[in-house]
Amino acid sequence: MSEPNATAAVEADDSTVPAYSWYALGVLVLIYVLNFVDRQILSILANDIKADLEVDDAFLGFLYGTAFAIFYALFGIPLGKLADSWHRVRLMSIGLALWSLMTAVSGFAKNAGVLTGARIGVGIGEATAGPSAYSLISDWFPARLRATALAIYSSGLYIGGGVSLLIGGLIVEGWNDAFPVGSRPFGLAGWQAAFIAVGLPGLLLAAWVLTLREPARGAIDGIPTPPHPAPFREFFDELVQIIPPFTLVGALRRGPAALALNLLAAAGFAVAAVLLTRWVYAGPGKIIPAVSDQWLFLGVGYYAVFSWASGQRARDLPTYRLTWGSPAFLATILGYGTVSFVSYAASFFAAPYGEVAFAIPKTQLGWLVGAPAAVAGLLGVILGGRIADWLFVRNPAGRLYVVVFGLLSPVPAIWITFTTTSETVFYVTAALSQFFAASALGAAAATSQSLVLPRMRGVATATFFLATTLVGLALGPFLAGWVSASNGGNISLGVRSTLWAVPVGLACLIVAIRLVPAAATGMLARAGAAGESTISPA
Repeated sequence: MSEPNATAAVEADDSTVPAYSWYALGVLVLIYVLNFVDRQILSILANDIKADLEVDDAFLGFLYGTAFAIFYALFGIPLGKLADSWHRVRLMSIGLALWSLMTAVSGFAKNAGVLTGARIGVGIGEATAGPSAYSLISDWFPARLRATALAIYSSGLYIGGGVSLLIGGLIVEGWNDAFPVGSRPFGLAGWQAAFIAVGLPGLLLAAWVLTLREPARGAIDGIPTPPHPAPFREFFDELVQIIPPFTLVGALRRGPAALALNLLAAAGFAVAAVLLTRWVYAGPGKIIPAVSDQWLFLGVGYYAVFSWASGQRARDLPTYRLTWGSPAFLATILGYGTVSFVSYAASFFAAPYGEVAFAIPKTQLGWLVGAPAAVAGLLGVILGGRIADWLFVRNPAGRLYVVVFGLLSPVPAIWITFTTTSETVFYVTAALSQFFAASALGAAAATSQSLVLPRMRGVATATFFLATTLVGLALGPFLAGWVSASNGGNISLGVRSTLWAVPVGLACLIVAIRLVPAAATGMLARAGAAGESTISPA
């Protein structure tokens, strides 16, 4: 351990956080709010889209989850690499402009295919936000406040998700009242106007983001990291490693054995996709051809991740050892992935369920489901982050106990939400489930960041989001929607069917609790990063 750098890290950790760091964090929260307004507004628009485009709950789960998640996850990896080597503020601004534009384009969709393409564009743009923001926050805030800062940033998820229901409901009902069928400008329905209205403001916010100052990478931890001489070369190298069929070229560069293993993996994922498609869609009365690409998308996504992880081992062994090669890291992100699996399904289908089960108008759903969910999520994620930091000071694995709480505590609330016959109880338990699930995010994110070195934080964030997207977002909403569509539109059964994942997540978190302390203190030894200075676990 290098003494000067260790001393600098301690001094930075004990110093007062500059006011600018809090200001910059506020801007990042606004970005994340818009991120989830653009993403979650699909929930309040779901029943209108079903009617206009003649699709079902399975397609909506596919659209909200898989179509978005695959491209969000895959592009998050090379963009995470770019966040580790280029100007993070510029990268986030470009991504914000792209996803805002594609959200507006969603408003002009006249069929399911165009809407799917637009949501793919939203996913690619939003993939810039997480790696850039997590890395920036880790350079603006010392280790002792990192879970709190990440929790405050993450509050944008719940504010945006909740506010989206209110905004969407007001726009749809206002537009449809003002412009009845036959007199609509450009033939746009209310749900289309809502997409346009929430997408365009992001272009203005992107210009504001450009004014943020880029912090010195790693300085706050006593490990100053110089700018990378060729950031875009690394970005394109990473892009080629994960986008099929170029993945075969990347495998061939590593030798015939690597190519053979890659081809074997591609064949395995292809067979799995075919078998799952036949199993899911061949049952009597359960053929849903509109989303027959679900398992194809997932197969391509998982194969691409396999190719990338294999290539990373050859290209950047230290990063591989601290992420894919670390049981502690994998157990942490998979444990939180199951929180996402359940909570994404419940939060997405809450509004459509309330509209069908209780005949609640959209505007009322916005006020009584969306607004309380925003407040509950905000309080949950910030309180969870503060408790996680308090526990971390006393126990190196303390943050993970908050993740366990965030996994288990929503289960009764979700069950009651989707079974109660009382509209009032529905509102209360929907908010409670959001509060409980939100508590886990800051703790899980900070734990994953504590297991890697500063130069790896963008890639580690992208890998963390692989679990929240390819495990949580890509599977939870779709499976809930498929079970619903397969049982006559029974949304209640669909959402409750996702709770089987809870014991799996609990097992992962128990493993993480046992492994994280040793993994956090032995980073340099396991990475083989001789010559780099160690820091206190973040």
